[in-house]
Amino acid sequence: MLMQIHPMHPMPDAVIDEDAVLVRRAASADVAAFEQLYRRHHRRVYAVIVRLVGQAGARAEDLTQEAFVRAWQALPAFRFESTVATWLHRLAVTTALMELRARRSRPWQDDDTELEQVAATDMVGRAMLGRDLEQAVASLPPRARAVLVLHDVEGWKH
Repeated sequence: MLMQIHPMHPMPDAVIDEDAVLVRRAASADVAAFEQLYRRHHRRVYAVIVRLVGQAGARAEDLTQEAFVRAWQALPAFRFESTVATWLHRLAVTTALMELRARRSRPWQDDDTELEQVAATDMVGRAMLGRDLEQAVASLPPRARAVLVLHDVEGWKH
């Protein structure tokens, strides 16, 4: 049985079936099929990464690409125990959490760059979460922000 990605926004069965066909083709090294998967899901993967990492722009794009590289590498092992969207969501979350861990290990990051990234996030955040909520979430420490986003925004259980 395929699981829906979110109870409030279930994916139509036709989308799930098309994704399954594309995954089978892409797992057989069909680059065009993988490109279709990317086009169908890259906005959602990008949005998850932005919400968790707290930065829009070039770094979030890089992390989105990294998540899709991992997807390409893992496609042959995909077992269809969940929807492709759910699987990609998990890859996005894992990629974002790895970025947060890496940030903790490099405290020398340039503050000016981080301020520019936060400013870009603010513009995206207004559209996604609303200005006040986004500012409150952005002010949280990275681990607290990840917990909040995963539970309240993404609907993950404790």
